[in-house]
Amino acid sequence: MPQLTRGATVWLTGLPGAGKTTVARAVEARLAGLVQVAVLDGDDLRRTISADLGFSEEDRERHGRRVGYVAELLARHRILVLVPVITPFARTRAAVRRHHEERGSVLLEVHVATPVDECARRDPKGLYARARAGQLRGLTGVDGPYEVPENPELRLDTTNIGIDTAAERVLGLLERHRLLH
Repeated sequence: MPQLTRGATVWLTGLPGAGKTTVARAVEARLAGLVQVAVLDGDDLRRTISADLGFSEEDRERHGRRVGYVAELLARHRILVLVPVITPFARTRAAVRRHHEERGSVLLEVHVATPVDECARRDPKGLYARARAGQLRGLTGVDGPYEVPENPELRLDTTNIGIDTAAERVLGLLERHRLLH
């Protein structure tokens, strides 16, 4: 039976439709009833703690920092926090990492590196179709920036691996960092 040695944040970053939330939910399902897990879904948080924010560069930065603050607080209390959020800017992800480090908390970055063509093919929320039709501007990876993580602890391309394999790789990452045994 897996045990969590301490709380930690797994920050899943990537383009819209890359599979961030799907991977997070699969990891959560595998650990259900075994360890405390919280999924901080970016879409849910935009409707709640970031309902006052739009999608400007400044607002995306604020949103990422808010989510990072909540994630670290939960991690500090021995919860495994899975955070599927786009976070397009490297400086935001770096600020969240610093926030964790300054408080002695662990953050592991997972880049869900699914190519934009595959994300657009999946298009679970219809965002890419709206962007192609000119109804949506600033879509991350299309006409909005996405700064690819240089050194994530794990990189997953969900194009050619199933969700079970992706979840296993995240669990393996936790084991390698001695957070789950």
